Amino acid sequence: TNSVPLQFDNVAIAKILPHRYPFLLVDKVVSFEPGKRAVGVKNVTANEPQFTGHFPDLPIMPGVLMVEAMAQLGGIVCLQAPISDGKGQFFFAGIDGVKFRRPVVPGDTLVMEMELDKWKPKYGVAKMKGKAYVNGQLAVQVDSFTFAMVPEKKEEP
Repeated sequence: TNSVPLQFDNVAIAKILPHRYPFLLVDKVVSFEPGKRAVGVKNVTANEPQFTGHFPDLPIMPGVLMVEAMAQLGGIVCLQAPISDGKGQFFFAGIDGVKFRRPVVPGDTLVMEMELDKWKPKYGVAKMKGKAYVNGQLAVQVDSFTFAMVPEKKEEP
């Protein structure tokens, strides 16, 4: 049988996602249900490049990077069976209902949960929702992510 791992380290994640440092924002996946959901972790460290300017005396992880980290975790769900074969491209196409509930700072561990709401294979569109926590406290919630999956181009004979 083809068993799918229920956890992924950073090496396995790099085989799924095209992102690389400094823009690979998922350090590990601690729980994975194929075609349904994933729980992933982003360890926030003081040496990340965004903290030199956001903000020098009060480093706070930019909200857009928290949302991007969640979107990348969504990619880990959608770029594998049963949703796709991992070939082609996966794009962030829309977002609704974003709420930031607490600051995320160096030293925090952002625990993200992403859940598939809809998959429309005919259109290559996935809808997901997500939440992220620090020490059990809600840090950010997103009511709806929209992702577009563009299949790999086949070479014409």
